[in-house]
Amino acid sequence: MAYWLFKTEPDTFSIDTLKQQQVSCWEGVRNYQARNMLRDQVKVGDEVLIYHSSCKEVGVVGIATVVKEAYPDHFQFDPDSPYFDLKSDPANPRWIMVDIAYQRHLRRVSLQRMKAEPALAAMPLVQRGSRLSVMPVSDEEWQAILTMTGQFD
Repeated sequence: MAYWLFKTEPDTFSIDTLKQQQVSCWEGVRNYQARNMLRDQVKVGDEVLIYHSSCKEVGVVGIATVVKEAYPDHFQFDPDSPYFDLKSDPANPRWIMVDIAYQRHLRRVSLQRMKAEPALAAMPLVQRGSRLSVMPVSDEEWQAILTMTGQFD
């Protein structure tokens, strides 16, 4: 099992939306490096920190579990979707997605707090210019974040 952090804008898709749906596809990843991680490394059973970005209170807000591995993101073929990609070929899809299941909410851990935590100094999220929408989280980083929430596995 591995750990991940998936970023989302809560106005588009929030931890509350995931809780309501229980299981959802994680679509719309349009960065090749993030796509490659979803495609090649994210596996069923992996745990995911849900991170709200581009909002007033950015930070880690919950946990989900991967329940379906990489498959073509069907939105890339939908001309009415904001994720439509005219250059993507159905015979060789450019973009993929995974399915995640809601596990639980966490007390929010802000980006500011994470940047101040020495145990998270190497985490891509706190590095300038390294904020992908999908990023790996080490065992130590996972435990540090859970400790910061006051909630433990």
